[in-house]
Amino acid sequence: MTASFLRTAIVLGLISAIGPFAIDMYLPALPSIGKDLAAETGVVQLSLLAFFISFAIFQLVYGPLSDMWGRKAPLYLGIGLFALASIGCALATDIETLIAFRFLQGIGGAAGMVIPRAIVRDMHTGVQAARLMSLLMLVFSISPILAPLTGSAVIEFYGWRGVFCAVMIAAFIGLILLSTQLAETRPKKDRADSNFGSAIAAYRLLLSDRNFLTLTFIGGLGISSFLVYLANSPFVLIDHYGLTPTQYSFAFSINAVSFFAVSQATGWLGVRFGLVRVMQLAVAGFALTMASMFILMSLGFNQLPVMAAFLFVGYGALGLVIPTSAVLALEDHGEIAGTASALMGTLHFVTAAVAMIVAAVFFNGTALPMAAGIAICAVSAFLLTQATIGRSRVVPAE
Repeated sequence: MTASFLRTAIVLGLISAIGPFAIDMYLPALPSIGKDLAAETGVVQLSLLAFFISFAIFQLVYGPLSDMWGRKAPLYLGIGLFALASIGCALATDIETLIAFRFLQGIGGAAGMVIPRAIVRDMHTGVQAARLMSLLMLVFSISPILAPLTGSAVIEFYGWRGVFCAVMIAAFIGLILLSTQLAETRPKKDRADSNFGSAIAAYRLLLSDRNFLTLTFIGGLGISSFLVYLANSPFVLIDHYGLTPTQYSFAFSINAVSFFAVSQATGWLGVRFGLVRVMQLAVAGFALTMASMFILMSLGFNQLPVMAAFLFVGYGALGLVIPTSAVLALEDHGEIAGTASALMGTLHFVTAAVAMIVAAVFFNGTALPMAAGIAICAVSAFLLTQATIGRSRVVPAE
């Protein structure tokens, strides 16, 4: 592994983490925001949902822009908007204003999610792309490990508004890294035929590509399971199980450790068994673990250590599902990698938003509805994999 390969993974991972950092660091603050702004739990969760909605939709804009303008210009635009919206969030005096600025934050943060995947596809395919994607996720996973802990510390000393000052600083660091450490990977000659008309044609092509859609929804259901946990865990772990915000941060971070640690085996396993086979086995393990967790909890074994153990194992398996499904989905679409990455990201987060809304409807303050939502997403991903993904496809190792 060369130094430039590792440097690219670190920079792309940190840029990708800016948007999720604004989610993960924000989680320990949800109960205190509700109290400070006199808002009910469901309304406070809307501030999280507003971020996800704009985060999902505007990836559809940044993808074609990155094909037309190159990868760096839309990143400057998005990260800059994210920083400005963070200031607005910090100054919000009511929940409606906070929700509005969170929506703007999501618009800006979408750039950092969609474009790094396109850059990976610009640079590599096959197992090499999987290696870079898994390394990117290693850095990306710093967010759910450090962000809740950092958020708890910031909240302790500066209150929940300090969280948004911190994510604004993270955005400015991202702009510096983008300017100094990342080269443009979309040559001008490749941008000549890219316009909004070609983007619409590309979206039509992708929406008719069964393989792309299947792999995208497999990854999206996996991400949905994690975001159902993300949206409900502060209330379940802090209010139901009685953890402090700091204890919650540690509990949340453990799952991220499992996810990124296992994801680092993606390249080795891909060479040995093939990316499709690795994904199939990982989805099966993911579904079996989460379904078993729900069954045991519904039978009364709903203690926190039981749930935590299953989540640790299940999200470890998910660490193999996400990079393999993303690389396989983008494999045949190098010429429109930005647009393909955008549609993938949007479908991921639309799927997650639906799952979060359904889980919120059934939320009753206990852990069981959250566990049910996680298990349904995992089993759905398994059933989709079994029904559609053949065993014969071979992805080149490059």
